[in-house]
This record gives sequence, structure tokens and C-alpha cells, in this order.
Amino acid sequence: MAKDATTVDADGREVRISSPTKVYFPDLGLTKLDIVSYVLAVGPGILAALRDRPVTMERWPEGVTPEASLRGPDNPGGRAFYQKHAPSRGIPDWVQTTSVTFPSGRPAVEVAPSDLATIVWMVNLGTIRFHPWPVRHPHTDEVDQLRIDLDPQPGTTFDEAREAALALREVLADAGLAGFPKTSGGRGLHVFARIEPADFIDARHAAIAVGRELERRLPERVTTAWWKEERGRRIFVDVNQMARDRLMASAYSIRPTPEARVSAPLAWDELPEAHPDAFTVRTMPDRFAQLGDVWAALEASTPASLRTALDWYARDEGNGQGEMPYPPEYPKMPGEPPRVQPSRKNPANWA
Repeated sequence: MAKDATTVDADGREVRISSPTKVYFPDLGLTKLDIVSYVLAVGPGILAALRDRPVTMERWPEGVTPEASLRGPDNPGGRAFYQKHAPSRGIPDWVQTTSVTFPSGRPAVEVAPSDLATIVWMVNLGTIRFHPWPVRHPHTDEVDQLRIDLDPQPGTTFDEAREAALALREVLADAGLAGFPKTSGGRGLHVFARIEPADFIDARHAAIAVGRELERRLPERVTTAWWKEERGRRIFVDVNQMARDRLMASAYSIRPTPEARVSAPLAWDELPEAHPDAFTVRTMPDRFAQLGDVWAALEASTPASLRTALDWYARDEGNGQGEMPYPPEYPKMPGEPPRVQPSRKNPANWA
């Protein structure tokens, strides 16, 4: 073993950790080994969130430093990056993978953790945030979670996202669904519900219908408008997070911020007093030791039908509110309106 390496025990399997003393969060003095220790401390919870799900790894191999940034079309030199495909080399034979299909129709193989050791192995690659699909191996076209993303827009606050989440709980209940909230790790909130197996189109349509119903109940506070110029100072219900291959952080994932906030599962009675700043890599282990996995209740809940939500969608479609624009990397989808900003609509580009 290299000099600057160690091993940790992850539920009975030894996992090698390279460069354990590398600093990942300079403001807090947290090293890679500290991040591994955090994952082990919340092990049953993060494993429940990721188990058997295809996962996009958000890798920060040099740590969350002032020099590091997330690579993208506008930042090709970023030192952090998303990795969707399972590594082609150096992957242990005990790491489970699964096949998925991207929106383009291309197949791919992604890591789908079946044990805590795999998650620790992913952390050793520099992964701090995990983005699991709402499907499980081997049935990766069958959605089993409805996920609603409440995203505060400029000029709005976490308090307003909280108000929207509490109203969303009632909307979901009216649709026969049991919602479970968590912080996003930023200023927003996510609400998940277990559902009977559905295809991606039905799951998306159900999310659209639920979002529109929430918007009707809180029209001054909530919007489903895809185009930023239409959102205003409201909480955005990002229904496109239910589209295939979209990125939504798992419970217990770490946000790449200096304070190392985490996505924290909550009970509904905690939400009125909760604030995202309270949940970090340093505070979550004690909380987990005291409360265990708050979202064990999600896993224990009975999957529910999307029938009512899909009836809402059909009703809205009959009233002229049908499909919404897909994410820009998608091919043109059936029933989708033209992807044209409202301010640029004219007869030539709106048909």
C-alpha cells in the first residue's frame, strides 16, 4: 500500500482510501478521510437513499477549494465534474453497476451501489454529492419515486420554500401520495413520495400536475414557469427533475459549499423550525446517532398510485395546459411546445 493511503471497514469490507489527509473543505479543515468518516456515520441512511439506483457522481478530486469549480459548457477548465458512466478501469469486482438509457437513446453503464463499501469507494474517487435516478437496478425504466424540487428564485427565502412544502404535503395527500421532505443542501427543499412503478412520461406528467395544483393554491408564492423571465419572486417547482437522467442530490449528500452543508431528511413536524445551515458534515453524525435515518419512514411507506395526479394532468390538458418544455439537452418530445422564451415568441418560431 502506498505511504499516503489507509483502509477503512465499511460493513465488513475493507476499502482503500488514497490521500486520506488531502484537505477537502479548507475553511473547516476537513480531509478526505473526514468525508469518509461522515459517510460511515450516516451509512444506513445514505445507503437507503442510493441502494440499487444508478448514480451520477459529482466528483471534486481536489476538494472544494477556492480554485476548484464545476466543469461545464461555460467552464471547460473546471476541476470538478459529473461522472455518469462507471469507470472503465480500476473498478472493483464487488461494485454493482446497471444499464440505463439516456434521453438521446444511448445506453450507458452506471454505478448502482448495493452496499456501503461501494459508496465509500465512490468517495475515494472524490465524490461528495450523489445524484441517484428515481429507478432501481435492474428495472431502470420503472420510476419508483415521485420527486418534487422546490427551488427558491432570486428575492425569495427558505421560509417561503418551507411554506410551499407544507402546502405541497396537502396537495400530495389529496392525490393519494405520502410526501417526505428534505433540505436540498442549499436554500431549497425536496419532497419525495414512493409510487407504484411508472414510466418516465407518466411520472413527469404527475409531477407537472402536482406542481400546477400547488401553483393554483399559492399563486403569489409558487410557479411552474420553465422560463426564468416568467417566474418572478416565487418558488419554482422544477418538474423537469422528474425527466430521465436529471440531477437531484440524494439524502445525506454534501453540497460543495465552504460550510459543507448536507441534504438533510426531515420529519414534517421538524420543518417549521428547520434551517439548512443547521445540517452540515459536522452536525449530521450526531443527529443521525440520536434519530437514526429520519427517512426510514419513506422506505417503509406503501407505494401509491399516480392515478389521481394523472387524472389532474388529463383535466389540465383538456383545458389547454398540457406538456411543458423539456430540458435543453433532450430531443424534441411528443406534445412538447416549442422551446422559445415567451419574449421571443412570433409566428415564425411558435407553431
